[in-house]
Amino acid sequence: MYMFKTKGFTLIELVIVVAIIGILAAIAYPSYLAQTRDARRSDGQAALAELAQFMERFYTENNRYDEDLAGNAVALPFAEAPKDGSIKYYDLELQAVAVNTFTLRAVPIAGGAQDGDDCGTMTLTNTGARTPVDCW
Repeated sequence: MYMFKTKGFTLIELVIVVAIIGILAAIAYPSYLAQTRDARRSDGQAALAELAQFMERFYTENNRYDEDLAGNAVALPFAEAPKDGSIKYYDLELQAVAVNTFTLRAVPIAGGAQDGDDCGTMTLTNTGARTPVDCW
């Protein structure tokens, strides 16, 4: 009688490997999505901080936030975040601007990847006040 040495995997071994891969994927994928959402939020926050610096430079040159010395209204240098790349996640706007105050907003683009973000719309004022506080 011949003794055959088997080569390869049995069906049960293959099913076990596929089940392990499925469990790891079920754990890793939501974590990956949360990390990418947080990274996009950080990029929106960095864009708000950059626009706040722009507004402070504008104030230094014109002694007011709302218009320059010639009477032209202030215009933001960019209106979407991230500045680079074709996919945008936030619309950036100057919500409220007066002689001595401003409020910048980052609004998730409707239907975009950040639309369901828990933080939603983020704001930054000339005093450095940020909302929502727990997202910064």
